[in-house]
Amino acid sequence: MCHSRISALASARPPAPTGAGGGLLPARDLAAAWFLVVLVAVPAWVLTAGQARGMGVGPGTMGMALPLFLLLWVTMTAAMMLPSMAPVAITWVRGIGRRSSGWTRTVRTVEFVGGYLLVWTAFGLLAYAALALTGGLLDDRPTAGRWIGAVAFLLAGLYQLGPLKNVCLRHCRDPMGHLVRYAGFRSPARDLRVGVHHGAYCVGCCAGLMTVLVPLGVMNVAAMAGLAVVVFVEKLWSRGPLLARGVGIAFLVLAVLAPFQDWLLPGLRATMDGM
Repeated sequence: MCHSRISALASARPPAPTGAGGGLLPARDLAAAWFLVVLVAVPAWVLTAGQARGMGVGPGTMGMALPLFLLLWVTMTAAMMLPSMAPVAITWVRGIGRRSSGWTRTVRTVEFVGGYLLVWTAFGLLAYAALALTGGLLDDRPTAGRWIGAVAFLLAGLYQLGPLKNVCLRHCRDPMGHLVRYAGFRSPARDLRVGVHHGAYCVGCCAGLMTVLVPLGVMNVAAMAGLAVVVFVEKLWSRGPLLARGVGIAFLVLAVLAPFQDWLLPGLRATMDGM
């Protein structure tokens, strides 16, 4: 992207924070911003872990009504995704702070965060439908869990190795590039649109990884923590795309093993154990 275009849009957004494709924030601002990320992510993890401890790991929706599931899903999303999307969020919110103040700044920030979570909530509806479907299948045929797990790992592996994953990951690894693009967005609801746009790419980047929560258990805290680390490293490490492909290959191996190794399917095993 040419230097002249970046300069022309400099007043619309500050430099991107350290990360793949980004610039640098002042050290003090960067430290304060990451402190806020931790301040939000840690309570989200505590709430998620507390709820999971009370529910355990089970198949399907575990009897959760849709509103409760979406509430837990959004909390889990905040815990898992906030660290990896922080470079974009920090930079955009700082830009909001430079160009507005008071309630206007608050409303714009809420719009941005709300747009991001709105996309993940929509994805949560799909996740709920998938879990309800698998739960129904297991009620009829408990042994089908082995093949459900194999299919889930297979789809996750193929997605990790596919072109859509590559496109979305490239977007998420280039904060400077898409912040310049966002700077060209116009009102109304500009910040909401930015949040939705970035959230859509984030969902596209993580959809395969989230699929494995079907066999691993949607409330499996260890699985969530492992996936959060993968998401973070994929987006921010210089060799993140290589890791994404390696994880994809690992999922394909698990797809082959799943029909014969029930321990790989804690999120489907409870019904099979009852047989």
